[in-house]
Amino acid sequence: MKKIISPVAIICTFLLIVSISNAAVQDFCIADYSAPQSPSGYACKDPQNVTADDFVYSGIGFVGNTSNIFKASITNGFSPQFPGVNGLGLSMARADLAPGGVVPFHSHPRASEILLVSEGNVTAGLISSNNDVYLKNLTKGDIIVFPQGLFHFTVNIAPTQALVFVSFNSENPGVEILANTLFASDLPTEYIATTAFLDPVEIRRLKALFGGSG
Repeated sequence: MKKIISPVAIICTFLLIVSISNAAVQDFCIADYSAPQSPSGYACKDPQNVTADDFVYSGIGFVGNTSNIFKASITNGFSPQFPGVNGLGLSMARADLAPGGVVPFHSHPRASEILLVSEGNVTAGLISSNNDVYLKNLTKGDIIVFPQGLFHFTVNIAPTQALVFVSFNSENPGVEILANTLFASDLPTEYIATTAFLDPVEIRRLKALFGGSG
């Protein structure tokens, strides 16, 4: 009797072969900032030139400047700042929030995020693609997850400074801040008003505030 191989078995075998063929062939890929960058990320530094410093990043160990419109500071530890995470699919960042400070509505197109409250009391929220809203007050030691691509925010609701650390499952998660997209760009006011149903007068005020034009 002739044995018939199912299409599912063929597909699974193919995926296994592809997975094996894409396995890492070296221990790490420290970012080489002097080489051209490709769509897949930074080129690998010559292992003979790698030092212990390439695996260490101290940038998120310092308090950021919160003297801005958001009363917040974000310090990234992504592959453009931290060569050691290049190719590893992970990274971190730090957010300092003054009283009333906010990390405004934004999304990460290439990563999910986990936020850990290190100091203070914040409210964090996200909105699903079904427009369901999820809000939670968080205190020291609490963590919250923001799924990839969903808009989310964090607000310091206490009269004291707040500090949060975030981690991502990408070495360069990308970020799109909604307010900057609309009001710090040169997208004409008429199109923002038409597509977002906002008052043109208010749009111009916000463009002046955020440095946009049009």
